[in-house]
Amino acid sequence: MKGQSYIILSILFVIIVSAFSVANVDLVEINYLFGTGEVPLIFVILFSVLMGGLITVSAGAVKLFQLQRKLKSLQAERDQMETTLSEHGLEDIAAAGTDDHRSTEE
Repeated sequence: MKGQSYIILSILFVIIVSAFSVANVDLVEINYLFGTGEVPLIFVILFSVLMGGLITVSAGAVKLFQLQRKLKSLQAERDQMETTLSEHGLEDIAAAGTDDHRSTEE
């Protein structure tokens, strides 16, 4: 259900941005660092939306990679602790502790 609502909101956002862009086709003057130029407002709006989306996706990807790295580190630490427990004859504690956590990984 979460995926469907994401798709519906995305389509709604695209429709709103498209309607807003098409309604604003006048030429606007853009001041660059090295000069000025006239561009249709529709290009300015679409470029701004595209850049905002790319920045958001980039920030999300960085956070995702950080979380994946942290997850792998914690899983390795957990495996090492389980090995240490089983070496000391405490397999029951290791098995009881991992039953709850392993079911959430799948």
